[in-house]
Amino acid sequence: MPVAGQPLRRMGFLTIGLFDADDPAAGHETTLQIIELGERLGFDSAWLRHRHLQFGISSPVAVLAAASQRTRRIELGTAVTPLGWENPLRVAEDWATVDVLSGGRLNPGFSVGPPMNYERVRGALYPDTGDVEDFTTERVARLLRLVRGEPASDFRGRQGFEEFSERVQPHSPGLAGRLWYGAASRKSARWAGEQGLNLLTSSVVKVESGAEDPDAPVDFAEVQRASIRAFRAAHPDGDAARVSQGLVVIPTDSATAEQRARYAAYVEARTPRTASPQGPARMLFARDLIGTSEEVAEQLHAHAGFQEVDEVAFALPFSFEPDDYVQILTDMATRLGPALGWRPTG
Repeated sequence: MPVAGQPLRRMGFLTIGLFDADDPAAGHETTLQIIELGERLGFDSAWLRHRHLQFGISSPVAVLAAASQRTRRIELGTAVTPLGWENPLRVAEDWATVDVLSGGRLNPGFSVGPPMNYERVRGALYPDTGDVEDFTTERVARLLRLVRGEPASDFRGRQGFEEFSERVQPHSPGLAGRLWYGAASRKSARWAGEQGLNLLTSSVVKVESGAEDPDAPVDFAEVQRASIRAFRAAHPDGDAARVSQGLVVIPTDSATAEQRARYAAYVEARTPRTASPQGPARMLFARDLIGTSEEVAEQLHAHAGFQEVDEVAFALPFSFEPDDYVQILTDMATRLGPALGWRPTG
């Protein structure tokens, strides 16, 4: 577990990769350019969100395959791939392939549960098996076995002119150690620890029922810290188990007056949802952090969740322009990161 006040060891960023439906190539190219910029600025990692039937990246693994050929050092991750949309055998093949192409830089993050809006997409996604698909952690267990190299078939050998393997090919031995689970609750964080996975925390946590008075104020940072500690308590590596935090962070040091005004309006519009847990699942959103790097660093150092980690993947706001991302990433790398004790990777 990091010691309070110790330097930030690893800094990455996360983007949704928005695009215009009438010109999707331009948006995807912008995402690749942002990843290239991240490498030049010395970021340790770049992560893509997974968006189905939306105007954000629907196939992060394909985009990261392209990014792997335009970068040489920066690690590439998904945060997160919802496994309810995936066949574990096929996604294991895709991840292993991109990991090989990238030279061992892929960090797949994933989550479990039914696909979003499942009743609306079931007919297209699982027309014949929709009622019997297993969206529990057993789907994850299948994936883990396959990535770790356990048999996927009972046959190995030659058929005619073709050679067959009993396990997923290509096999990338280091990939299993770079699998991340996106957990919002203590229960799921504890489960991830028991599986020996790495933990992704984000700007959303689940306030579990019975943990406190439903009407009492809830502190996001304290809830997040409890989940991180539950994860490490269950993990074989204990306090050394890896956790990455993913808050929305907007440094404004080099922003123009127009940018600062837009950023402030964005944050103001999103702030009401952070006042209390939302919906039956009691999901609680973190406040976006905005201000100069010095101001943001001060807020982070006081954040109980941040105090538990030594690596982050700051989330870029969804709806900003490419020039905004350039400004934000540049300020992160040249001002905020150093204020947190981080050093860029050459």
